Amino acid sequence: MKYAYEDLSDSQFERLAILICQRLLGISVQGFAEGPDGGRDAKFVGTAELHPSKASPWKGTTIVQAKHTNGYNRSYSETDFFSPSSKNTVIEKEIPRIASMRRKGQLDHYMLFSNRRMTGIAESAIRSHISNKCGLPEESIYLVSLEQLDLYLKRFREIADEADLDPLDSPLIISPDDLAEVVEALAQHKDLAAAVLDYPPEARTKYREKNSINKMTAEYAQEIRRRYLKESRQIESFLAAPENFKYQQMYESIVEELQLKIIAKRKQHQTFDGVMEHLIDVLFSRDPILRQRGNKRLTRGILFFMYWNCDIGESSNAEAN
Repeated sequence: MKYAYEDLSDSQFERLAILICQRLLGISVQGFAEGPDGGRDAKFVGTAELHPSKASPWKGTTIVQAKHTNGYNRSYSETDFFSPSSKNTVIEKEIPRIASMRRKGQLDHYMLFSNRRMTGIAESAIRSHISNKCGLPEESIYLVSLEQLDLYLKRFREIADEADLDPLDSPLIISPDDLAEVVEALAQHKDLAAAVLDYPPEARTKYREKNSINKMTAEYAQEIRRRYLKESRQIESFLAAPENFKYQQMYESIVEELQLKIIAKRKQHQTFDGVMEHLIDVLFSRDPILRQRGNKRLTRGILFFMYWNCDIGESSNAEAN
């Protein structure tokens, strides 16, 4: 069975890593906790039960890190994750911490979990890089990829239930495909802006009231209104044009998916600021069209329009009646 690891939250992925480590290393694996430098590590001290083998187990202190991504089909080989010539990568940013723990005698072995695919070439290159930078033997470095996660869940079948891989409290995850097509079409009709009136559509529920209902902070509400309100008229005109009926249907499909996910998945304590920013992060991480420089503003503009137009989020009781 294949699992959608990208649909887990970071904390759920960390829990999955802990459960696997408890089988490989031992039940006393300590869970992920934030250190003084902001890093999140799990730790095991002792002799491993199964890793790398019963005959020759790791001994000492093993530090475990988890690097989760919401992106589809991501790889260890991507240059934002690892590049020997760049300092601005996920791996390189962890090197000083690993090296420091190694110097202080706080680390004998290192394990990294990520829901990314990995080739043999990438695995060898990353292990060699960490070894050279941190003074850690290559045989004391273990990288767990998406493929290895699948194997462990087949080997330890009970972990899937223990990790709640399909829980109700999973994060707001949506497919970006339809939205990407609408954004791309909007980007190709920039001349539309000159043809529309210089005022936005009226919100169906008063903006201040809607913000109160949805727990959107005043500062965030004011900022997104300032940035994207004029673009709402452009978006409305584009979707209303008869020749754009296809994109109107796509828009309605996106709205339906978003609104139902928000209702089902949103936690009571979450502000709508957090909901909006989480959606933006997921959309940008999952679709290269949306994260293009010129399309980022349009994507944010469309999400604002959905909120302003009362297509997503709660509205007043009077309107609901």
